[in-house]
Amino acid sequence: YMHMYSFFIIFSIIPGNLTSASEFFLMGLSEDPDLQPFLPFLFGLFLSMYLVTMLGNLLIILAVASDSHLHTPMYFFLSNLSLADMGFISTTIPKMIVNIQIHSRVISYAGCLTQMSIFILFGSIDDMLLTAMAYDRFVAICHPLHYPVIMNPRLCCILVLLSFFISLLESQVHNWIVLQLTCFSDLEISNFFCDPSLLLKLACSDTYTNNIIMYFFVAIFGFLPISGILFSYSKIVSSILRVPSSGGRYKAFSTCGSHLAVVCLFYGTGIGVYLSSAISHSPRKDAVASAIYTVVTPMLNPFIYSLRNRDIKRAMRSFLGRNLISVSMECRLKNAEKLSLYT
Repeated sequence: YMHMYSFFIIFSIIPGNLTSASEFFLMGLSEDPDLQPFLPFLFGLFLSMYLVTMLGNLLIILAVASDSHLHTPMYFFLSNLSLADMGFISTTIPKMIVNIQIHSRVISYAGCLTQMSIFILFGSIDDMLLTAMAYDRFVAICHPLHYPVIMNPRLCCILVLLSFFISLLESQVHNWIVLQLTCFSDLEISNFFCDPSLLLKLACSDTYTNNIIMYFFVAIFGFLPISGILFSYSKIVSSILRVPSSGGRYKAFSTCGSHLAVVCLFYGTGIGVYLSSAISHSPRKDAVASAIYTVVTPMLNPFIYSLRNRDIKRAMRSFLGRNLISVSMECRLKNAEKLSLYT
């Protein structure tokens, strides 16, 4: 999918008169003199975090797909969120790991646009899916009797497709804004991936209009999901407070505890990145904050849902148990075949 999306960006969006920049240099963490002795450690750290993230999210998807009891709207959205997290972290971290290993900073102009677009695409999908999951919890707690009718499979698929197309629109808007730049005063990007706001700072022409358009769309695409989540949880809290027993209130709130933790982690780290870049003006601090946002959030999401959700833990144990038994049986059969050949 990512290769097809890259092809689409390069050949259907980039006009014939390309910008004068043919490549950029990602400064990131690897060019900080203070961090040079720690590059092998950073390589191992980010590689481990990337593998843990991919494995954790893959286990969530396989566990949901293999257990018929988890074929519900909540877990359908969760498996799509895990898929989006895998794409989100795969857009930036592998490139950074390779750059640390081969001591290279170069990324082509087309590659930069592709990375930027896919990063915004999957980040926005995360945002939209969290909003859909908040709506799902709102219907489950505030309208439990109508839940199967409202959250039907058709509506769930529509919400996921709508999340994808809205996110695709947002990514292409950012692409269009960057494509309006005709030249760059500097080719060094002070981060480990192509950020549209940093590319606008490097432009040698006036980018006031570009910044206004970009922040306008960021405000729209960011404000609407946050508004939907806040509205859903305001209704959820008011509904829970009307439950007479404390046990009932705890049980109702525990159904959305994992989602609320993921929402706080996603928006908390995202807001922290922008506040850090606005206050500190330090490239190294901005790069570290971006690394936390792009790595820690996708890595912790599977742990949050698996540790707080008994159904997910049961499905994972069942899935891993079945596969371990099948592998063990295959090994025994192969050993038996070898012994029969010798005898």
